[in-house]
Amino acid sequence: MSIIEKAASRIDQKRSAAPAAGNAPHPEGAHDAHDAQEALVVTPAVAPAAAAHAAPAASPSPQPARPQKFSTRRVDLDLARMRELGLVTAAAGRTRLLEDFRIIKRPLLNRAFSEPAANGNPNNLIMITSSLPGEGKTYCAINLAMSIAMELDHTVLLVDADVARPSVLTTLGLPAHRGLMDILTDDKLDMADVMLRTNVDTLSILPAGTTHQRATELLASSTMTKMVSEIANRYPDRIVIFDSPPLLLTSESRVLASHMGQIVMVVEAQTTTQHAVKEALSQLKDCSNVNLIYNKTREIPGIEETYDYHYG
Repeated sequence: MSIIEKAASRIDQKRSAAPAAGNAPHPEGAHDAHDAQEALVVTPAVAPAAAAHAAPAASPSPQPARPQKFSTRRVDLDLARMRELGLVTAAAGRTRLLEDFRIIKRPLLNRAFSEPAANGNPNNLIMITSSLPGEGKTYCAINLAMSIAMELDHTVLLVDADVARPSVLTTLGLPAHRGLMDILTDDKLDMADVMLRTNVDTLSILPAGTTHQRATELLASSTMTKMVSEIANRYPDRIVIFDSPPLLLTSESRVLASHMGQIVMVVEAQTTTQHAVKEALSQLKDCSNVNLIYNKTREIPGIEETYDYHYG
């Protein structure tokens, strides 16, 4: 007798032995499948009256918490305060300072999107440095960034890379914030987590971040190389200004210079010695594009500091 015939015989025996059970509801074909296959387990349906007492279905296991992400923060620059400090702003009118930085920025912009420098670095990466502290490099970096931000075809990222003594945020009247060093030490952070958008639509700021004992090694790391390449190439109209440490006091500036396409060295008029300038320039011998800004010069007699044009 085949397995199916045996199953049919057993069903007949059950029906004759328990005729009352013939009216009990059951899923169609469930018993037949059980008897024929013997390996298939059929779960009986829960009666409506018993449903209220049934154990609730197990809830899905909780998903692991994702790392918290930080959206790009927006900060407002106090443009009136900046003007009082002698910094470039579009609302300050036509000043000698504004004209000076229009002259300074033009050759830098002309080279910014030309063929890469001899060392292969993109020319839109511009480092502002000096021989010694106090020569005005941060002042020039901010003014250059503000001046380029007035351009119709360019955006600017100002990076405070003076990681030992950061001063960009302080100069602008902004509180401390995570930044460059934090990206290099925490692989869960990216640019969007630490970059500051400003009320000058074409200007963003990357702060220096948390001071680190191994800043030189971090700036020389492959992570820094990848990050610099990303910020240089992400947007086709972007100029990146790095406020660097002084050349003669730290090793970070020389490492930073190895990533740059253009270097601008600020020289304080009537203060910085010729020896200091030559010594600083010798630190940049591998950089093919080095420019000088002669800062804090005396006023030329007969030329007013502020002037404007009026039409009709």
